[in-house]
Amino acid sequence: MTNSTHSTSTTPAPGGGLAGRREWTALGVLMLPLLLVSMDVSVLYFAIPAISADLEPSGTQQLWIFDIYAFVLAGLLMTMGSLGDRIGRRKLLLFGAAAFGAASVMAAYANSAETLIAARAVLGIGGATLMPSTMAIIRTMFSDPGQRAKAIGLWSGIMTGGIALGSVMSGVLVEYFWWGSVFLVNLPAMALLLVLGPILLPESKNPEPGRFDLLSVPLSMAAVLPVIYGVKEIPSEGWKFEYGASIIVGLVFAALFVQRQRTAKSPLISPELFRGRGFAPAVVLNLVSAFGMMGSAYFTTQYLQSVLGKSSMEAALWSLLPTVLVGVAAPVAAQLVQKGVHRAHVVSGGFVLAACGYGLLAFTGTDSMWLVLAGAGVLASGIVTVMSQMMDLALGTVPVGNAGAASSLLETGAEFGGALGMAVLGSIGTAVYRHEMPSGAPAPAQETLGGALAVAHQLPGDAGTALVRAAREAFTSGMQAAAIAGVVLLLGAAVLASVTLRRVRVREVGAECPQTDRAVA
Repeated sequence: MTNSTHSTSTTPAPGGGLAGRREWTALGVLMLPLLLVSMDVSVLYFAIPAISADLEPSGTQQLWIFDIYAFVLAGLLMTMGSLGDRIGRRKLLLFGAAAFGAASVMAAYANSAETLIAARAVLGIGGATLMPSTMAIIRTMFSDPGQRAKAIGLWSGIMTGGIALGSVMSGVLVEYFWWGSVFLVNLPAMALLLVLGPILLPESKNPEPGRFDLLSVPLSMAAVLPVIYGVKEIPSEGWKFEYGASIIVGLVFAALFVQRQRTAKSPLISPELFRGRGFAPAVVLNLVSAFGMMGSAYFTTQYLQSVLGKSSMEAALWSLLPTVLVGVAAPVAAQLVQKGVHRAHVVSGGFVLAACGYGLLAFTGTDSMWLVLAGAGVLASGIVTVMSQMMDLALGTVPVGNAGAASSLLETGAEFGGALGMAVLGSIGTAVYRHEMPSGAPAPAQETLGGALAVAHQLPGDAGTALVRAAREAFTSGMQAAAIAGVVLLLGAAVLASVTLRRVRVREVGAECPQTDRAVA
């Protein structure tokens, strides 16, 4: 067992800082849990009808089966990132993999809705350990900035593609097997990680982490969960007092959490992270990019199914097409930066490209599948360009000893951004939809497109057809309005990126914060 110190410099470490075949093979192993964690966000899309028939959950229980995974994941990211910096990222990763695998078996063979909800909660705990650990280990293995940028580009592509792949895989598995198979598919990858992880992955942690601040854990969860809950419910339920109150409560706890981090001797999220000039802009711009990505997904998925009339499986398969461009975006962006193009220009270009994607969506009609797919692909390419660069910048400007906490803060910001994107753009689309719908339409039809389609089946002949046509046109108008708002937001983000990143480069941070990582090869 040999000890080695990983440099935080932006140049290869003396004596061979370039990663070799072992590190790239280890990266492939790391991609397995990341893919599964991202797939679990959407893996229930096709399985829920079969689950409902078998377990007969109530409406509230069905919502919790869907949402508990994302809630627990978001609430524990900062805790787990900081914990990995203290006890070792590989140790936490392997613990999370074991928990994820055990929870997958529990979910697959659940005999009640309560058991499935509990299993999904444990899956969220496992996911919260896996995401920041993988990013922190990448930061440890790849000290050379060029190689790290390529590795993070792959990380970003896998993360984005996994969400789209999850719904398709669940559809295929449910078609030929029982609903529990969507969870059992996790087991081979987690078993492979548990076998190869101790061999290929280096153990690393902050050598001087201080005591773990237990009070910060409930404060962080109390800050994250109410806000995520409130903004997630607004698109479907509208603005209600309880959702606004939930957001306000979360913001109050967020202020308390920030104050605790500023005064605690060993904070969960060290304020020193923000000493790196690029870290705060990276967190903010990453949040905005998640806003743009999830805001568009809210409309495109409904458009394929409810406007074009595609089946769920057809819609999921078509939605894979835009991800082809995503696989190219991050590596190209990394290559541009390595060839001397300033990161500010690359990130601003990514936001402009994403805005062009929204621009295409703004011209869609009720029969514009190829335009919608093209818009989604262009938008996703721009967003992944931004996200990969922001992750690389953030991790390159903080000490490796705090890489887990830094990556968890980025991921928590992305969760906030995604929920806000769906809430804000979804609310714009809903408002336009309700304005465009005929005043004489049935009440459910005036609320949502889904309500209109359900009511239309109960109306005779031409009346039902006319209602469906009006609802699809109203939804498309709402999507166009939200897309215009997305264009404005992302062009504003492009300007913000140009200003805030103009003087930011990934600098040597060892002099600013002498903490280094202790790694065991």
